[in-house]
Amino acid sequence: MLTRKQYELLLLINQRLAEAGVPPSFDEMKDALGLKSKSGIHRLITGLEERGFIRRLPHRARALEVVRLPDNLNAQGQKPASGPMIAPVAPDATRAFRPQVVKGEFRGTLPGAAMAANSDEVVKLPLYGRIAAGLPIEALRDPSNTVDVPPTMLGRGDHFALEVSGDSMIEAGILDGDTVLIQKSESAENGQIVVALIDEQEVTLKRFRRRGASIALEPANKAYETRIFGPDRVRVQGKLVGLMRRFH
Repeated sequence: MLTRKQYELLLLINQRLAEAGVPPSFDEMKDALGLKSKSGIHRLITGLEERGFIRRLPHRARALEVVRLPDNLNAQGQKPASGPMIAPVAPDATRAFRPQVVKGEFRGTLPGAAMAANSDEVVKLPLYGRIAAGLPIEALRDPSNTVDVPPTMLGRGDHFALEVSGDSMIEAGILDGDTVLIQKSESAENGQIVVALIDEQEVTLKRFRRRGASIALEPANKAYETRIFGPDRVRVQGKLVGLMRRFH
């Protein structure tokens, strides 16, 4: 199992080894993946090493070796041209910088690649407005706005899209300005990222946890605190199934 960031880093390392014979520096990795510190790269490399995708060579600086690639990649680290490269989000995942766990054969994005389909077939989802991923705000519903989404990113049922505002979910790979794709649902399992309605007034995007008779809405950023509510104060409106990001 790989997170999206682990997948992107693995492809970056493999590509640079094939082109230059040496892996990228930690600064280059950090910049390519859009992370703020090299500590995140250390965690990603450790995760890839634990899963058997890379190996650190002893007594050599910046020495990394790609042991294997996900099954859907060829020997050059490229995905067969059978469809668009889109990153779905798993319904549940662990924390500790592994919040968005996806299978190794997922249709992931390469670093710097826009998450868009090459196919003319798209689904128009209503874009309801900006949702705070830092502090909850009332969702702005504007049915006149839509976003084109490849059908491969969606599952069964009804869906809608929201634009993220804030940085409280950055360790889940959800950044300010991202467009998140939400499957309408009134229930969620522990660990799923949900759109939650608080006190029938505020809407927020957080990880859902049941703690006894209470509900915890957890951020994915250590700068923010988990908020605890009684079960009658929180109503799940949907579950995160994917995101789209525009690269400038």
